[in-house]
Amino acid sequence: MPKVKIPRKSTTIDMTAMCDVAFLLLSFFILATKQKPPEAVSVSTPSSVSKKVTPDTAFVITLSGDGRTFLMMGEGTPKNEILKKVNEYKGLGLNNNDLSKWGTSEVFGRPFNEVKGSLRSSQNIPPAQQKGIPTDSANNEMIDWIRAIKDVYAEKQVSQNKLQEILLIKGDANALYPKFKNIKLALKKNEIYKFRLITSGVPVPQGSELYNKPDK
Repeated sequence: MPKVKIPRKSTTIDMTAMCDVAFLLLSFFILATKQKPPEAVSVSTPSSVSKKVTPDTAFVITLSGDGRTFLMMGEGTPKNEILKKVNEYKGLGLNNNDLSKWGTSEVFGRPFNEVKGSLRSSQNIPPAQQKGIPTDSANNEMIDWIRAIKDVYAEKQVSQNKLQEILLIKGDANALYPKFKNIKLALKKNEIYKFRLITSGVPVPQGSELYNKPDK
């Protein structure tokens, strides 16, 4: 009896639907991804072997090589509430429109006496060209910024231990110590004695005590 031949069917697959889904997913991730905000100034940080990642809810105090100080508030921080506190404490006289415009800033680096005028000016000066937050012994405005941050988080019943975990200092390796000391003084004046430093990660040196330490 002759062998029955099974007709061979085409193995061609229509990839149109698959390509549509791939491009839809690609478009979604491109549009939904939030870009990292630009740094106020270029800072060359010292290196360390720490592998901790900066959280999105962090407050980053940046100290540039020329001694200027800037404050950056992370995406998840109550920025608008903090700015209202600063306006109240320092009597800046900002209205709701001023506060709304101020809240769009990603980096804060002006003396308080220049804030109102800059918000109502049509000229937009980039952070890298701003004077920075004064932190000298005669006028340390970082104390007021930290006070506002601390008070807002206290109202939200966030413990000080948790607040200390998101207060970060990013200093240039060439910055002078007295400038860094003034930032520490601002924290101390607000009874905050712990903070974290942002550094450039490097591999653990082979043969060191940390390298030979077993992972927990």
